[in-house]
Amino acid sequence: MELTQKVKNIQEKWDANFMKTYAQIPVVMDKGEGATITDIDGKKYVDFTSGIGVSSLGYGHKGLVEAIQYQAAKLLHSSNIFFNQPHVEAGAKLIALSGYDKVFFCNSGTEANEGAMKIARKYSDLKYGGDRGTILSLNKSFHGRTMASLMATGKEAYHKYFYPLPTGYKYVEKNDIEAFREALKDETICAFIFEAVQGEGGVYPIDKDFIEEAVKLCQEKDIVVICDEVQAGMGRTGKLFGFQEFDIKPDLVTMAKGLAGGIPVGGILADEKVSDVLVPGDHGTTFGGNALAMAAANVVLDELAKPEFLADVAKKGDYIMDTVKSWGLDEIVEVRGKGLMIGIEIKGSASEIEKVAAQKGLLILTAGEHVIRLLPPLVISMDEINKGLEILKECL
Repeated sequence: MELTQKVKNIQEKWDANFMKTYAQIPVVMDKGEGATITDIDGKKYVDFTSGIGVSSLGYGHKGLVEAIQYQAAKLLHSSNIFFNQPHVEAGAKLIALSGYDKVFFCNSGTEANEGAMKIARKYSDLKYGGDRGTILSLNKSFHGRTMASLMATGKEAYHKYFYPLPTGYKYVEKNDIEAFREALKDETICAFIFEAVQGEGGVYPIDKDFIEEAVKLCQEKDIVVICDEVQAGMGRTGKLFGFQEFDIKPDLVTMAKGLAGGIPVGGILADEKVSDVLVPGDHGTTFGGNALAMAAANVVLDELAKPEFLADVAKKGDYIMDTVKSWGLDEIVEVRGKGLMIGIEIKGSASEIEKVAAQKGLLILTAGEHVIRLLPPLVISMDEINKGLEILKECL
């Protein structure tokens, strides 16, 4: 990719000042509208990434922009020692939509998962004593980058270099109910955490029969069930949460990413069994429930409350998957996913396709060496979908 001087200048400043934590494609984003982003040189890109599932309402959404502008002028932040109205309103909306008992707002998905694991461990400690604190998760899962959620992530490659690591974590193969049953013989297990669709692990929807039986086994042993909906939640799969495809209700649900359309927000939903476990002093976060973030979350939640909005997400997701399958390309191994959370497994390098697509005006993601991951804004238009698919087909 030939770089303009503007891009070279930005890249030089980055290299001089930032840690090397990202392997960026040399594109400098400037502005967006709908599901289309424009870079600093004026080139337009169809966005099939939404900032890794964050920009759920796309770019320039009128209601979201107005809410953020209004709240920024009024009050950005106040301590949780006091109430603020957007915080209270967003919580009430989420409880009404989800059918859960209580909610806690934080700042990110990894923080939400750590908070949920704290709830599970305290619940178990109060009821069974301190010897029951092991968290069970699935191989190829991803639950975050901070130390405890890193250990809940079922990928050894993520654990390398960070020893000594927190203890109290075990892993089992997804969709293997006999292996799961065997794992539950460990009497120290207090919680099971899973994703309805494994995003970073390759965009694998969890098997219905497996997860329904696994949750049943956990309920029999009073093991707290945590569903990580950080990527699959907030309408991404065509339902409010991905687990709603199944006949289950987790005890705890974690969320983040698309909840506020681009402003950092995370959250934990708790059912009646565990909703009163935490008391003042047990947990908290300085920025959780921040007035600006909650003003944005209220706009997203209003959209998610519309049945036709979620139905449209499911319809667009089916269209994309059906279209890709119809190409009949030898390069494509499998197309899988739910709603607008789609994985295209290919024979070649997904990262190479990602780079070529950017050159041609399409932004996509990867999920491992051979999986192209698509997470478009939930509001993406059919024109943008078709334009993006044309480019993707050409790249493949």
